[in-house]
Amino acid sequence: METRLVKTRAIIMAGGEGSRLGILTAKRTKPAVPFAGKYRIIDFTLSNCVNSGIFDVMILAQYRPHSLIEHIGAGGPWDLNRDFTGGARILTPYKARGSSDWYLGTADAVQQNFLFIKQNYPDLVLILSGDHIYNMNYAEMVAFHRLHEADVTIASIRVPLAEASRFGILGVDAELRVNSFVEKPTQPPSDLANMGVYLFNLHVLDKMLWEDHLDSSSSHDFGKDILPRMVQGGRRIFAFPFSGYWVDVGTIPSYWQAHMDLLTDPPPIDLNNRRWIIHTRTEERPPVRIARTASIVDCMVADGCVISAGAHIERSVLSPGVSVLPGAIIRESVILTDSIIGPGAIVEHSILDKKVKIGEQAHIGGIIPAQPAITTIGKHAEIPAGMTIEPGAIIGPDVYPDDFSTNLVRGDDYIQTKRLPYEL
Repeated sequence: METRLVKTRAIIMAGGEGSRLGILTAKRTKPAVPFAGKYRIIDFTLSNCVNSGIFDVMILAQYRPHSLIEHIGAGGPWDLNRDFTGGARILTPYKARGSSDWYLGTADAVQQNFLFIKQNYPDLVLILSGDHIYNMNYAEMVAFHRLHEADVTIASIRVPLAEASRFGILGVDAELRVNSFVEKPTQPPSDLANMGVYLFNLHVLDKMLWEDHLDSSSSHDFGKDILPRMVQGGRRIFAFPFSGYWVDVGTIPSYWQAHMDLLTDPPPIDLNNRRWIIHTRTEERPPVRIARTASIVDCMVADGCVISAGAHIERSVLSPGVSVLPGAIIRESVILTDSIIGPGAIVEHSILDKKVKIGEQAHIGGIIPAQPAITTIGKHAEIPAGMTIEPGAIIGPDVYPDDFSTNLVRGDDYIQTKRLPYEL
């Protein structure tokens, strides 16, 4: 193995529409969705990069990138506001004289930007997803890759066999060399799943992307096309084993469950670990204010929140600036920035996006055993006083009191504003 310094460039795929996250991605891309009170989902991947000593990062954006661009800016919070060592750069689709267009798949997104990616010729290209929650030291993966003289290394994790059909599944030999790759098989041959983290040698990636680009039958995706073709071609592909906490928060249930996981004791990811800080862009907020007769049990409460007298909050995550007015109750819910829970209101098993207003004595969601229906309410929505929103109902962004025809919304209803419709 070579001992010289190896240059690694990280490419974060952050262009997904994230339709399975429903109203949370009606106005933003999935990696920009808030998470764990003060963070956004992409903060975990970005922080993994800088904590691993990788300061050359390109972010490939596409769908509604405005929140993401505003959040990342020049990369200062992650110490990525630098030029000589790469720093953070956001690349979006562009129309050139050739055939450039919207990205057709993950591989196509990298191929369309390859002229930028190969600038200054990094030795290795680390392909990452911007919508996974996990802590990984990529430097260990780089060392593993070089030790095995791999063409590509795939980060892998053991998953419950009952859930394996949701992933790309790897087959490996005793040396962890990949000898089979099946994307989302109906009958999974093993429980070793692809995490969507790929470390390529630059020249190998260049060759594979161009061959895929010329293949009109390809869907231009790493998991569906590039990696299976490399396995069939006998390339040196190895599986890097990862045993920590990792979750794709790409659905409402997984997003909600990941928050509930953080409230366990001990949590699967220690956000207080000063040796592995999750960096983010934050605004100045005052300290949390909690009235004497309020009660908070097993919660995460961010700066700027105001918890009034008689309020009770249990197993919930509150983002910055949330106001919980007198007598309100919140259970097993995720409340995003600057939302207001009115006096005597009840919010259970729900996700509320930013700046939602819940009226006095309204009842949102509910905890039903063996039926984990999660109620979701979109950004800027306003729920009238006395309203009942049953478990599983969806209230879209910008819904106002006059958008409701009755004071009851059933669990299978989806209420949209009459002013401007949004699609899930």
